[in-house]
Amino acid sequence: MKNKLILYSMILIFLVIFAVFYKSLKDTNIYTPKAKINNDIPIFSADLLLLRENLTSTEIFKMNEFYLLNIWASWCAPCRDEHPILMSLSKNNKLNIIGMNYKDNKKNAKSFLDELGNPYEKIIVDKNGTNSIEWGAFGVPETFIIYNNKVIKKYIGPLNQELLVEIQKITK
Repeated sequence: MKNKLILYSMILIFLVIFAVFYKSLKDTNIYTPKAKINNDIPIFSADLLLLRENLTSTEIFKMNEFYLLNIWASWCAPCRDEHPILMSLSKNNKLNIIGMNYKDNKKNAKSFLDELGNPYEKIIVDKNGTNSIEWGAFGVPETFIIYNNKVIKKYIGPLNQELLVEIQKITK
């Protein structure tokens, strides 16, 4: 009787462990933070990449204007892929493009822009990644469309031709 009790206990323990591991295999481990749409933009202060100047978010983002905030880095391959889209968007007079250079070397960032062109009106330096976290970003590239100091759209990953058309429709 004692041997049967030990055997059934061992089988039960094995089944519980199996069930836990089986369930964990079914769950995804990809984490995507919720987009903070219609939330106010974060209040911050940051140095600019190309000028020796420090600006606050209230000095950068004005009311009744569309802004595209693009978080990028010179070491980011998808940032290089999306750059022609940003250059195309920079021709849109109704859209102000702001760059946030993420955890990058200034010299490399300047070389990146010299090589591919500069679509940005201003480029904020985010040396330690704190500003990006406040925006709700978790990687590069990420892009936010802003109007009246509110985030109205967020794109995770590189912009493409389809998103270019969508952004142009939003900013009409």
